[in-house]
Amino acid sequence: MNLEEYFARTGYKGSTEKQDLETLTDIFQHHIRAVPFENLSIHCGEKITLELEHVYNKIVRRKRGGWCMENNQLLGWVLKCLGYDTSFLGAYVFNPHQNAYATLMTHLVVKVVIDGQAYVVDGGFGVSYQMWQPMELVSGKDQPQAPGVFRFTEKNGVWYLEKMRRKQYIPNQSFCNSDLLEKKECRKVYMFSLEPRTVEDFRFQCTYLQTSPDSLFTKKSICTLQTTDGFRALIGWTLTETTYNYKENMDLVEFVTLEDEEVEKTLKEKFNITLERKLVPINVKGSYTI
Repeated sequence: MNLEEYFARTGYKGSTEKQDLETLTDIFQHHIRAVPFENLSIHCGEKITLELEHVYNKIVRRKRGGWCMENNQLLGWVLKCLGYDTSFLGAYVFNPHQNAYATLMTHLVVKVVIDGQAYVVDGGFGVSYQMWQPMELVSGKDQPQAPGVFRFTEKNGVWYLEKMRRKQYIPNQSFCNSDLLEKKECRKVYMFSLEPRTVEDFRFQCTYLQTSPDSLFTKKSICTLQTTDGFRALIGWTLTETTYNYKENMDLVEFVTLEDEEVEKTLKEKFNITLERKLVPINVKGSYTI
């Protein structure tokens, strides 16, 4: 495990000497554009484990992606090795179909403090809710980014993340009512406290999310990757490619349905992923929006 190998994986060639916001942002953006947010292991007979060496080998050497507990654990390790003041936080994800936050803390994020200012760095959410820049941990401040306007709000020690999106243009009209499309312009994302967490706090959740029939991740095979102007996502057999702000205050959202034989080829061409085992795509309706 070494930083040079990780940076070769993400294509980052900048400074590793400065622990400033500009360097952090650059490292972070290279990560989210190289490493997919994905749960494909669940749907090709692999077990997801949280041991850092296993995560490193999977993402860096096997050129796979991972979910938040993998992506953000690896990011946290990289930043700590570079000298950043980092810690982990735990979040409860909002379910738009139930209009409620999860009761289980399933989302791991990284907190980074630079010159006394705290930032949240989250490289493990995917689709349009994936932040592109570290977010200042400040309540009530709009923080515009390419994906839209993010905002934290703090109430009684609990922090809430929400995102305001642009209008959407969908050329393929048959997908206009897709359950994958987020209909609200302002969307709650997750809530969290500032209590420091460790990877150990997520052991049960890691097992539950990949085995329970109630888990979103057993109901959908998901692979998403940020691009220079948007993101792409393969959910089941549905490939989505989104271009942010392709017209003034409007995102372009293009959908296509793949045949079985196109799935593995698309993973290689669009996400640079080659699976070692056969993927069984799945997309049970509900519980996930882009």
